[in-house]
Amino acid sequence: MTESLPPSIEKGNGGMAADEAELARMGYKQELKRELSVLQNFGVSFSIISVITGIPSLFLYGLNTGGPAVIVWGWVVVSCFTMLVGLAMAEVCSAHPTSGGPYFWAAMLSRKQNAPLASWITGWFNLLGQVAVTTGISFGCANFISTACTLGNTGFVPTPKTTIGIYAAVLFTQGLTNTFGVHLLHILNNISVWWHAVGTTSLIIAILAKAPSHQSGKFVFQTFIDGTGPPGEGWGSRASHVYVVVVGILMAQYTLTGFDASAHMTEETRNAAMSGSIGIVMAIGVSALLGWFLILGLLFSIQNLDNTLTSETGQPVTQIFLDTVGEKGAIVLMVIVIGAMYFCGTFSITSNSRMMYAFARDGGIPGHKFFAQVDSKWKSPIRTVWLACTLSFILGLPSLGSSVAFAAATSIATIGLYISYGVPIALRVIYRDQFVRGPFHLGRFSYPVAIAAVTWIAFIAIAFILPQVNPVDSETFNYSIVAVGIVIFYSVGFWLVSARKWFTGPVNQIAAEAKGIDVMDPTRAPEYEKTAGKASPESS
Repeated sequence: MTESLPPSIEKGNGGMAADEAELARMGYKQELKRELSVLQNFGVSFSIISVITGIPSLFLYGLNTGGPAVIVWGWVVVSCFTMLVGLAMAEVCSAHPTSGGPYFWAAMLSRKQNAPLASWITGWFNLLGQVAVTTGISFGCANFISTACTLGNTGFVPTPKTTIGIYAAVLFTQGLTNTFGVHLLHILNNISVWWHAVGTTSLIIAILAKAPSHQSGKFVFQTFIDGTGPPGEGWGSRASHVYVVVVGILMAQYTLTGFDASAHMTEETRNAAMSGSIGIVMAIGVSALLGWFLILGLLFSIQNLDNTLTSETGQPVTQIFLDTVGEKGAIVLMVIVIGAMYFCGTFSITSNSRMMYAFARDGGIPGHKFFAQVDSKWKSPIRTVWLACTLSFILGLPSLGSSVAFAAATSIATIGLYISYGVPIALRVIYRDQFVRGPFHLGRFSYPVAIAAVTWIAFIAIAFILPQVNPVDSETFNYSIVAVGIVIFYSVGFWLVSARKWFTGPVNQIAAEAKGIDVMDPTRAPEYEKTAGKASPESS
């Protein structure tokens, strides 16, 4: 399908014009401000993966579900499989660099008659994962702020209600940054990359250098712990240790999520067809290496395992800081961790809002006409910024009555995001004859890498809905299955009842609007499907 390009593109030159032309080929106007470089695109994913956020947040969970051995070797295994997922995604991203990310890819890689359903299901799982990962990041930040407030004999005693209050404040300020500080986001992005890289490295050096003693290699690489229940009641007493290992890799897999942010930011990135793909792969590789060193640094610096597990601070990482660098040093290291978490949450909302904006632009969410608006002054989808904040806050509320709510939220984030990653990768395998590769491709390794990636995603999608603590009751129930079930019920149910009649997947915005058709009006879907055509593989 040949379209005349908008005047701004026809008159442009260089890489920027090529990016806008590529976006126009996929049927969209350049509405977001395109000013990110490949390093800044990488920085967004690197900041959202944020090993200094994910590892400290779930370190207690990791120590109880497998202990040091599972934390260390689980990280290595998960990193390898995550890289396969990232490579498969990068190849697809290069072919279709747009803010829609996985849900757009699902439509492009399906047969025409199945494209709307594939796009719809993928979009809703990606939305679930995006919201849940923001919850996990910002709630973890609130937890660490609460813990930091107890240092220095302040007399502060954290409670679930105060933590929820801090969580609301964190989300609110992150929302404000994404609302009024959009023109500064690329500067904050640069600061965030250096904060994460230098901060994590400094933290590792500090605790290792100041630790009064160090654990043995046997403790770090071979010690297995089943703390999933009271003594004698953990899962290991009823089943093999394999079960504990399976649920124990959540810490690593949750940390290594969110790299689809590079895809969601492609409409704001120069040379998007390569930059987005490089951003994905670089973010995973650098994070995997840096995260492993952080894990080793923390484990070797443990002074007393029992005291670390039962720390009065509630955070074993904070106890390690206190035992190695003292209270004043611990406060400094906590500031480094909290700062990284805050940056991570801020850019998670940035990515989340772009995905919601793109999905709304194609009519995929309730109230899409309201949410698919870009502020003319700030060039940002401000309405979806606050939608992301609101949904993330709601998802964090179960923590008021559940002792494992945080782990459940991280499970939801991991399952939701990886299923949305897996659907387009699987479609790329099934319909590989119609895939037109972009400048970043894997050659003959493309097919086996994609199969391995899909297999791994299927495995973790099952593993992370399993109970994590024994015995299972109302407080320890892993409610990730509930959240995932709601999304499946809603997306499939609403599709059968209504959406199948009007949702056509990614729409050709330029062609439709040239004919005077409002793409935000689902009642006119037959018109732009008939006259403008839906974005499809044939249109490439």
